[in-house]
Amino acid sequence: MEVPETAAISHLIQNAYSSFALLAGMQLGVFTSLADGRLDPLHVAEKIRVSSERLSPLLYALAATGLLRVEGNRFVNSDEAQRYLVETSPEYVGNLHHLLSDLWSAALRTADSIRLDHPQAEHSFAGMPPGKLHNFLRGLHDEALATGRDLAARFDFSSRTRLLDVGGGSGGLAIAATEVCPALNATVVDLPEVIPFTRRFIGEAKANQRIRTLAMDVTRQPVPGEFDVAVVKAFIQTLSPDRAAVALSHVGAALRPGGAVYILGNGILDDCRYSPPDAAIFNIVFLNIYRGGRAYTESEYRNWLLQAGLSDVRRVRQTNGSSIITARKT
Repeated sequence: MEVPETAAISHLIQNAYSSFALLAGMQLGVFTSLADGRLDPLHVAEKIRVSSERLSPLLYALAATGLLRVEGNRFVNSDEAQRYLVETSPEYVGNLHHLLSDLWSAALRTADSIRLDHPQAEHSFAGMPPGKLHNFLRGLHDEALATGRDLAARFDFSSRTRLLDVGGGSGGLAIAATEVCPALNATVVDLPEVIPFTRRFIGEAKANQRIRTLAMDVTRQPVPGEFDVAVVKAFIQTLSPDRAAVALSHVGAALRPGGAVYILGNGILDDCRYSPPDAAIFNIVFLNIYRGGRAYTESEYRNWLLQAGLSDVRRVRQTNGSSIITARKT
């Protein structure tokens, strides 16, 4: 018999260590330490206050990933690392390490979550320690800002005046969208345990005059007010199917006629459930952190939105493989 190759298995195993090297580099501030030029391991270690002997293997590992380059005995950031992993860059995403360490630790418990029929790293925002909750929101914040800018520009929110950000967390999406669109005011809705942190991020951005917060559970009560546009980012995937349907009915009820809803996040699957690959694979994280949440299919979202009285349901596929589902209230 012909023995099958193990290329896929080997690839998956080796890629895990590359990810851990990236995580350590972000946690230690390696890329920021190299922002101003080439340094040898000793000087990098001095900047981030660690042992150069311990640090050196990580620097060479990051060079192997392509995020660093080696020139003689000195290291320099790649163009990508310089743009996205240096803390002073306007496009910095290095705070993701707070989120990644949490999610990757959770994913390591997948087998136990399945065996015991219960998420072994459950995210209960009502019971999460304040420090952990703040780090979780901080890890999401930079990406939320980028998403807000992209959405407001891509779908032209310039004619909109009232935005509803459902499960808005840090408020980053609302902060960025109101910066892009001067006429836009926003309301961020989240749980009572989350909203104090939301207000802190909004205050840091000096956006209090145009963004208000609302502490409530949108799966249990309608959202007061009327809005031109609603954004539901990385929220439906945290809910069971029944609660997801209720949440979207409440969002739909809060939209003015002609208003639009935009749903996005890691939880949108094709109807076959195994593509896009990134969404299907990331779905294992959800079973470790949510009791009822998971990635849902395009058809499931479509049915919930139609039941909520919305129409013109569309799915916009992005170049990175993710999707945005849109619908309008007619």
